[in-house]
Amino acid sequence: MATAAAAPPRTRNQAVDLVKTVAICAVIVTHVTAPAFGMGDVGSAPWLTALFWASVSHASVPLFLMASGALLLDPGRELTLRKLYTKNFPRLLIALLFWAVCYKVFIMVLFGGVTVPGLIQAGKELVLFRHEEHLYYLHIMLLVYAFLPLTRLVSCHAPRHVAAYILGLWALLGIVYPTVKDFWPFTLLVGIPQQWRMNMTYASIGYTLLGWYLSSGSKDRRRWPWAGCAAAGIAAGFIGSWAASNAAGSLRLGFLEGMGVPMCLLAVGIYQLCGRARLPAWAVRLTEWISRGSFCVFLVHIFFLKTFAHFGLTAQVGPAIVTVPMMTLLLLGCSMAVYALLRRIPVVNRWLI
Repeated sequence: MATAAAAPPRTRNQAVDLVKTVAICAVIVTHVTAPAFGMGDVGSAPWLTALFWASVSHASVPLFLMASGALLLDPGRELTLRKLYTKNFPRLLIALLFWAVCYKVFIMVLFGGVTVPGLIQAGKELVLFRHEEHLYYLHIMLLVYAFLPLTRLVSCHAPRHVAAYILGLWALLGIVYPTVKDFWPFTLLVGIPQQWRMNMTYASIGYTLLGWYLSSGSKDRRRWPWAGCAAAGIAAGFIGSWAASNAAGSLRLGFLEGMGVPMCLLAVGIYQLCGRARLPAWAVRLTEWISRGSFCVFLVHIFFLKTFAHFGLTAQVGPAIVTVPMMTLLLLGCSMAVYALLRRIPVVNRWLI
């Protein structure tokens, strides 16, 4: 009796690996940069240097969402409701709660000691999803997973022009409107029109659809339009944040929000450039390794950031143009070392990283 041929192993998406590598580095740059804004007044050279790093790194969450969309919304990838609710959801929720507990205990040990009242309060905050700030991304991903049966209807069955129409509505109500809502004449709107805009969480779902749409489209080899798109995003974020901060007399980073026009332009530019990149073999292996570890790095890098800061090692120890990339490499290296260890532990490597 003839046996069915084994399905060929799924090959890795090198473009997505590169996107995730860029995204996790950008996450660390964002968190490392935050203290550097305290090195000078608004408009000073140290402050502008910190703003530059913030402007090139705040597209990290959109990039992660787009990479997730390219994979999760792939019509060739089977995703049943059973798999979604017995594998994807539990894995994400278990990892979220486990690391949220770890951070609660870590903060108590680092700054005040473990006490019974502190543990009780931590338990309440855990149940109410008051977790370490960067874990908000996992809260968003829970909603992204919940909407996958709907977004996959678009990626698997909708004509491409319908998908483009949906993305156009998302861009208008989830990206453009939130960006301009605080400017005249939009400040004159009242009532229901104010509610037309999407909030950040639901707008995040649109990025997953955008990642799939860009990945599944035809690719010419031109890079300059996308380099220009990324540069425009950086410039708009930098200039807009500088102007807003000058007007307010204090730091204002509204133009660097992920669900805004500047960071959307930057994310799209980077994503498309990654899809057109041709890397040497060693770089492909490196980006695959970092991509595999990116979830773990995202989860644990704040441990190292807070520990180093506790002992006075932050981006403020020197010029931010140097200290930010150095601290980023340090945190990335430490976090990847944790990944190299945890990936060898059964159960942990499947459910927690």
